[in-house]
Amino acid sequence: MEAELYRQMRDLEDRHWWFVGRRAIVASLLRSSSLPEGARMLDLGCGTGGNLAMLSEFGQVVGAELDEHAAQLAQERGLAPVVRGKLPHGLPLDAGVFHCVTLLDVLEHIDDDRATLETVNRLLAPAGQLLITVPAFPFLWGAHDVAHHHQRRYRAKGLRQLLETTGYEITTLSYCNTWLFPVAAVVRLLRRYFPGGSSGTELSLPPAPVNTLLAAVFASERHLLRMGLPFGVSLVVLAKKLR
Repeated sequence: MEAELYRQMRDLEDRHWWFVGRRAIVASLLRSSSLPEGARMLDLGCGTGGNLAMLSEFGQVVGAELDEHAAQLAQERGLAPVVRGKLPHGLPLDAGVFHCVTLLDVLEHIDDDRATLETVNRLLAPAGQLLITVPAFPFLWGAHDVAHHHQRRYRAKGLRQLLETTGYEITTLSYCNTWLFPVAAVVRLLRRYFPGGSSGTELSLPPAPVNTLLAAVFASERHLLRMGLPFGVSLVVLAKKLR
């Protein structure tokens, strides 16, 4: 991503409804995943570190990040060590030691997602857990994806096949950001056909009451993920290492 986006994220990710809602969903899934006490956690592509505090509730966290500026911002939080590394083959980390690896809106940035999942499989301890969030539905592709240097958006079937063929058993797979999907879809399609001046890089905090409401709406989906929501702006997956 652009350096300006990292600065915006560092300022907003602790409060912005989307980040708050996603953290609530991730934390809910991790609580159900039977992680051992003091689990060794790895946040791959940790960005500016907005998830490190939440992940530290489950054990000892390490962050890994390619971008020097983002890694520095994450390290300055003082919550976890942050190493520099590149997926899929440039990570200075030991194999077979992590009880849980998170890839939170990271996989879509990487050219070779299959090799990345194979690398993560090697990093995980036996029966270790993988938690992924990615953007959903290729038809939603737009300026936001271009600005954030995405390589693709995913469908549930394709993501399931990718995980099952790289050594994982899926525990939970669901679309999310479902309640707001109709609005998001309409907005993105309108921007595609009537682009106007939007570059896709804008990230701002709504007025406090709106921000609080949107965070609560998004986070409420955590209670429904086990049954699998049929559509949404994103996908979330909890999977277990098989080999």
